[in-house]
Amino acid sequence: MKYTVSIEIAQPREKVAQLLADPAQLPYWLRGLVVHQPLSGEHGQLGTKSRVVLRTGQQTMEAVETITRREPADLREIPKSSVVHFEREIVGGGMWSAARERLTELGPAATLWESENEYRFSGVVMKLVGLLMPGAFRKQSLQHMQDFKAFAEQGKDVRETAG
Repeated sequence: MKYTVSIEIAQPREKVAQLLADPAQLPYWLRGLVVHQPLSGEHGQLGTKSRVVLRTGQQTMEAVETITRREPADLREIPKSSVVHFEREIVGGGMWSAARERLTELGPAATLWESENEYRFSGVVMKLVGLLMPGAFRKQSLQHMQDFKAFAEQGKDVRETAG
């Protein structure tokens, strides 16, 4: 299953890239985050493997995330013509996914965030979930992007509103 979602954020691309790349900011906008802990490498850097635990309602998902691309490596003073790329693979619970994030400058205070997502499932239960509920994955990705936008633009913390 593949899909792409996008959102415009009223912040400069450098700020958006720095917020997205900073693991300390994750709890503010990544709804349901319980743990995001490096297993190897430096948090947020290329090649880093991290244990990720997310909780949605009564369901808890644990997976290992690997940062497979981060360009440019230095997120300060990004050339105007450059597109910022973040890519990661997540494996766990009968699922493999890849997310390819692109940040494009729309203007001095506007950024387009595009997220291309791919999922593969193993095991009967996860294959059924992927077959019967494909829209749920897209909806969750868009929710994370909207939460990030509210955090980046207005400082909203999902932990204060999440139910």
